[in-house]
Amino acid sequence: MMMREIYRTAMEWLYIACISLAGAVMLIMTIIIPYGVFMRYVMNSPASWPEPAGILLMVLFSFIGGAAAYRAKSHIAVATLLNMVNDANRVRLERGADVGMGIIAVFMIKWGIQLVDAVWLNTIAEFPDLSAGVTYIPIPVAGVVTLLFCIERLWLGDPPATSFTFRDQPQID
Repeated sequence: MMMREIYRTAMEWLYIACISLAGAVMLIMTIIIPYGVFMRYVMNSPASWPEPAGILLMVLFSFIGGAAAYRAKSHIAVATLLNMVNDANRVRLERGADVGMGIIAVFMIKWGIQLVDAVWLNTIAEFPDLSAGVTYIPIPVAGVVTLLFCIERLWLGDPPATSFTFRDQPQID
């Protein structure tokens, strides 16, 4: 197997892992948030942990899901400019956007690691055994994943239509 095929396959598995994790996190959020509402308004005994847990899970969902959305080209994009140019310039603009996304990913890695380090010794009131730094780990991790997806797109082009991506979705113009 050639290096290109190995990388493409690895990125496909990484993408599947990202959407699986994002889906599991969304499922957990849909369970704990109604539980918090039920405890507060029906049982009249509010639980202190569902809301902060939901926020922490939303951070994880947003960053990891965002990386997966980038690979699947399911992220919000303004296509007006792309629709006004010819195919050659469209490809150039898309590759420029991929380079820009790679720069953002490097920013997420560098500053995300510094953020995790800066708050590592802090704790969260509702979860005293959990380091506040752990809550920010999705930022540099998503930066690494996004950078790997940027490399894939710049080196190998868009994932093939046979990929596990959601290509049948209508594009937002």
